[in-house]
Parts: sequence; structure tokens; C-alpha cells
Amino acid sequence: MSHCDDTLLATRNLTCIREDRVLFEALNFTVKRGDIIQVEGPNGAGKTSLLRILAGLSSPYEGQVYFAGKPIRTCEEYFHQNMLYLGHQVGVKDELTAEENLAFSLALHGLPIQKAEETLSEVNLLGFEDALASHLSAGQHRRIALAQLWQTPAKLWILDEPFTAIDKKGVLKLEQLIKEHANNGGAVILTTHQDLQMPISCYQKLTLEYRFF
Repeated sequence: MSHCDDTLLATRNLTCIREDRVLFEALNFTVKRGDIIQVEGPNGAGKTSLLRILAGLSSPYEGQVYFAGKPIRTCEEYFHQNMLYLGHQVGVKDELTAEENLAFSLALHGLPIQKAEETLSEVNLLGFEDALASHLSAGQHRRIALAQLWQTPAKLWILDEPFTAIDKKGVLKLEQLIKEHANNGGAVILTTHQDLQMPISCYQKLTLEYRFF
């Protein structure tokens, strides 16, 4: 696949220390267009910490993250225009409806909000667009956040446990979207406990193992 020649993100000597544990040390890897990278490891190994560092939300103890060849701290606006991060906290506001929540999230990323209702149908929330989020389940909250993936032009997706609280049909649909995104020249870094059905050509696993001082 020709897309795989283009590096989107790279790390150099990335190190993360939490209290008395080295979560990861001198971590070097690249993420190219077309790549799907699953970060795995035991609980507490630093999977979420790594994703937050890659998204520019946390700072590493040592090392650097690069996007399109530049340190992300020197090209923050460009980086955030081309990256979408979805973490454990989905950021859904209870006092807003499902459609209002999605429109708010899209607006934050500079995306058109006119298709919010239509996009909710992609995650099986049609009929719930006017329901207050306080009346919706944890799985429905997750799907409101995931709906952004059907609209974002961002080339790099960083997804922390995106399949949590999603039913089998939703898992298959999201897997297909991830494959399509990679096939269209995007890249995905994710954590998940799911056994993914992904094409071997650009699907990789990155395993973290913490150690104590």
C-alpha cells in the first residue's frame, strides 16, 4: 500500500514515569498512513498515559513526539486539526440532548454541525437525538462521542478503548470504519481488549511492560 510510505507520527526516546514505576522507556516507533496500531499490555502498564502523550495532553518524562516531522509542541494548531483523540472520559454533558452533545463536540473540532442528527444514525442513535444525555446509558454516551469519527477529516485517530460498552453490531461497524480510514490514507492508534479482525498488512501491536525502580 503506497500510503504506508508516509510517516504521520513518530516518537523518539519516549519515557514515562509514574511514582516508582517506569511505564515505558526510550520508546521509538513510527505511525504511517495506512497503519492501525494496537497498544497492549497489563493494567497499569501505561497504555492510556502513552495515548495522552501522543495526543499532546500530557508531557513525557523524556523524549519527543513528532507529527509530520515536527515536534507537536511547535505545530499545535496544525496537529490538532489533523488528530482526533477519544479517551475514557467521553465528555458528554447530561443537560444536553444527544444531538446537542454531538453538535458541541463537532463545533469544538471546527467541524460542520448541520449533519449531527444524520451522523447519530451511524451509531444507532436515531430516535434518541432529542433525548437528554442524563437519560441515556453509558454505551449510548460512548456512541455519541464515537459519532465524531464519521465526520472528522483528521488523518490520525487516537482511540482509548473505543469498543467499551458497544454491542457486537456496533463493534463490527466501528472495525469497518477503522479499516476504511486506514485504507484511505489515515492512521489509527488504539487500545482495546477486543480481538480485532484487521488486515495483517498494516496492523501492528505495540506491547508495554512496566517495571519498578
